[in-house]
Amino acid sequence: MSHTNNIIKPTPTDRAFRYVALFVLLVVMVLITYPLLFVINASFTDPLQLYSSPLLLYPKGFNFGSYKITFANSDIWIGYRNSLIYTLFGTIVNIVMTVLGAYPLSRKDFTGRNVLTFFYSFTMFFSGGLIPYYLVVSGLGLVDNLWTMIIPGAVSVYNMIIMRTFFSTNIPTELEEAAKIDGCSNGRLLLSIVLPLSTPILAVLSLYYGVDHWNGYFHAMIFLNDRNRYPLQLFLREILIQNQMNDMLQIATDEKYAQRMMDQLGLKYVVIVVSTLPIFIIYPFLQKFFNKGVLIGALKG
Repeated sequence: MSHTNNIIKPTPTDRAFRYVALFVLLVVMVLITYPLLFVINASFTDPLQLYSSPLLLYPKGFNFGSYKITFANSDIWIGYRNSLIYTLFGTIVNIVMTVLGAYPLSRKDFTGRNVLTFFYSFTMFFSGGLIPYYLVVSGLGLVDNLWTMIIPGAVSVYNMIIMRTFFSTNIPTELEEAAKIDGCSNGRLLLSIVLPLSTPILAVLSLYYGVDHWNGYFHAMIFLNDRNRYPLQLFLREILIQNQMNDMLQIATDEKYAQRMMDQLGLKYVVIVVSTLPIFIIYPFLQKFFNKGVLIGALKG
């Protein structure tokens, strides 16, 4: 018995379009990837080579001097410790508060959920400004306090709406009704049924919150005065923007001035690598959840 081949062969126009699209995607990939590779290569390159080789495809003259200077600075380790604490506890608080805010808004039997959603959304577009915000934080006694990095930003309305949409569109109503018939309370329903089925959105929002905490420096710059509470990004800001490197570079004689300038150039790339390394390590483990998490949570419903 013969089978008819129903596969539609691409026309020359279709093939040309595919080749053009592939070329454009390759160009975009190179434009996005090369700056990252350049920073990594420059961090391991002899600083003298950075002046003579502005285009780096691989490290030239392996040099770990900038890494030694960076990790010899006690501020870097203090910043790492603080950033890890802020990121860990801040993300946990963020996820807990986001779940507690999103789940009731996803329930159709919750009276007034549309009104509450409107007020939450209103704060995304209008705010009191920095001065009233500072007065509120100061009134709560959170200035120069560990919790000032966690409590004021405990919930992101945008992320809460994404999670609410995920709950509304991806948790079967029949499953909730069956659990209710079996005598399941709302709290037990959330912990035993809803959250186990919401792993993708929890993983994605955890990454969003974690990256936000790890990269944040403006909040610390406004509310923290004690350097022992500074996050890593605030120390890196001093190095990269204000060039306050007296603690990292020893006072040398005039004959070593050129070498100090070389070390400063290498430090700029090293601190970027050091600050982004934890995110690079975590991201591959969470990347697989992105399609299920954000796309389903944001586009459906």
